[in-house]
Amino acid sequence: MSERLTWEEIQERYPDQWVGLEEVEYEPDNDATIKSAIVKYTDRSKNELTRMQIQTKGNLLGIYTTPDHVFQMGTAGYFV
Repeated sequence: MSERLTWEEIQERYPDQWVGLEEVEYEPDNDATIKSAIVKYTDRSKNELTRMQIQTKGNLLGIYTTPDHVFQMGTAGYFV
């Protein structure tokens, strides 16, 4: 899994699940919108990905591929 994919391709290949992304590129006009990334992890829980994100000092982004289907609490949800 070292292929760069667009956000749309990631959502299509890994629907309704948490993924761990590396080398995330954001849209030039919107730093909150993912343009493309490399999928490093699939089939991991939100807690696992959040823990990895903290350990890698932000070099990994854990994100749900279908955001309309989950309530996201961000990192704070990990500590609850």
